[in-house]
Amino acid sequence: MKITTRFWISLILSLPMLIAMIVMPFTDWMLPGGEVTMLVLTTVIMLISARPFLSSAWSSFQKHHSNMDTLIAVGTGTAYVYSIYAMFTGKAVFFESAAFVITFVLLGQVLEERMRDNASSAIEKLMDLQAKDAEVKRDGKFVRLSLDKVVADDLIRVRPGEKIAVDGKIVEGTSTVDESMVTGESMPVTRQVGDDVIGSTINMTGTFVFRAEKVGDQTMLAQIVTLVKKAQSSHAPIQKLTDRVSDVFVPVVLMIAILTFLIWYVFIGHDVANSLIFAVSVVVIACPCALGLATPTALMVGTGRGAKMGILIKDGEVLEKVNAVDTVVFDKTGTITVGKPKVTDIIGDKKQVLTLAAQLEASSEHPLALAINEEAQAQKIDVPTVSDFQALSGKGVQASVDGQRAFVGNSRLLEDATIDDQLQQQMVQLQKEAKTVVLVGQQQQVIGLIAIQDTPKETSEKAITALKSRGLKTVMLTGDNQQVAQAIADEVGIDDVIADVLPAEKADEIKKLQENYSVAFVGDGINDAPALTTADVGIAMGAGTDVAIDAGGIVLVKNDLRDVDTALALSQKTFSRIKLNLFWAFVYNVLGIPVAAGVFYGFGFILSPEIAGVAMALSSLSVVISSVLLGQSKLTTS
Repeated sequence: MKITTRFWISLILSLPMLIAMIVMPFTDWMLPGGEVTMLVLTTVIMLISARPFLSSAWSSFQKHHSNMDTLIAVGTGTAYVYSIYAMFTGKAVFFESAAFVITFVLLGQVLEERMRDNASSAIEKLMDLQAKDAEVKRDGKFVRLSLDKVVADDLIRVRPGEKIAVDGKIVEGTSTVDESMVTGESMPVTRQVGDDVIGSTINMTGTFVFRAEKVGDQTMLAQIVTLVKKAQSSHAPIQKLTDRVSDVFVPVVLMIAILTFLIWYVFIGHDVANSLIFAVSVVVIACPCALGLATPTALMVGTGRGAKMGILIKDGEVLEKVNAVDTVVFDKTGTITVGKPKVTDIIGDKKQVLTLAAQLEASSEHPLALAINEEAQAQKIDVPTVSDFQALSGKGVQASVDGQRAFVGNSRLLEDATIDDQLQQQMVQLQKEAKTVVLVGQQQQVIGLIAIQDTPKETSEKAITALKSRGLKTVMLTGDNQQVAQAIADEVGIDDVIADVLPAEKADEIKKLQENYSVAFVGDGINDAPALTTADVGIAMGAGTDVAIDAGGIVLVKNDLRDVDTALALSQKTFSRIKLNLFWAFVYNVLGIPVAAGVFYGFGFILSPEIAGVAMALSSLSVVISSVLLGQSKLTTS
């Protein structure tokens, strides 16, 4: 039975006893049927609303353990059984105490459940955004099918304004796509033939056809939902401390309650009923529900907020480890840099040099040739065809252009060509900047230079600056040579460089750093997976390989390096909130027990079991509210 249903049953049946308790001191009105009616109402509450508490407590007892439900069961059970005894011996009963405690405990749980649902709203909203059907090509025609009938390799047509059904790659057409619900990026992005599209995002302008690659639980949306749900149900290592405290705390509370009863009944001389009230109040107010809620509620809110920001935190253990991180290590290619060569400098007559180079490299698939061709396209340069094309082994290529020999290649071409002193000096300077220099010439003379480099992402420098402002050490770990790596590191502001590292050696380098530091590693490639797993915290870029994403403890969906700082800040905030929740929950219990035991009875300050139940429920609620406020807190660098 749902908590909400149990609460309403308990509330409705408790109300007559509450009204009688309030009205009786001022009038002669009594509940019809008196104690018999109270017995019936409370019995129903105990059998239906309190049953899960009693079952849980009994199950724990059989395993020689105790839990939060043990205190609720012992407190309400004692009040209920004693009231039955008192009813037949002419003594005062307090059935209402047992009924009210159950009602207030359930009220706290209902409110907690509602807030947990709110904390997980990001996941539910993502699920609601999923397309319900798709226009799939079957037997040569496009037909509308439900999403569950879409399979990998299906061709799917998407019109303007429609949702993209699953993940895939465009094979026909061009459009702009709103990917904000998955990546958090507010601006629509252009997608054309060969580009990937994400399921549940919205097609804005054009019509296109794409081939389905990931369907069902393999889509990015489904994986995001799975990861966040897993994180929200996981336990941070600090939760084990909570469990151990509860395991010791409950028996201690029960002993304090027994001692309280004996002191009031045997030594002070109060009657059984009043002595029992003090004992039951101790049991009820000490119920460490707030202690048990401190970790999971903060985890839910923190991971839910991360999902909205495009930061997926896989489990609670990551949060605790992030708190100790003092060094962040980055892969270079595809993480700090764009991941593909780009023309950075053109020396000489820019149009002539670029046109000539593009003519000779037009049909080449070499990464440097592709960079030259992309630059020519960006400059809208027409590239005429050449004749007598010839590859120069280890040097470059040559061909006939307008009846003259033209060539493009590396510095080995200088064995057969000449270069003037100014170009020679500029070539040396570009090489010192760790750029690959392509020589472009006609006849036997070099007429220009093209410098190509894998450039840093626009956000890399800002990301490194933010991390360093936190006092974190930054390191680049790469297979590139020291000169190239150092040039990139200097450009973005990284502290240290570890270069010339083979893919298989990356994890070993992480282990060396771990001898002195707590390390987070940021990477995106298949060769980064061992390092991601070895590091104290692995952070995978969302545009990386599936292997890298699986190995990372945190995934940055937007592929924005600035989110490394945001992820660390969010993780630290979440863990700090867990500790704050645990502190206040524990302090509340410790301070509440003496009051409930009647230590301040001489000052007229006592807690009845029902008031203790209200206080206990409010303590749990305060912890949940504290966690919910985490969703509104500002993430600032320290």
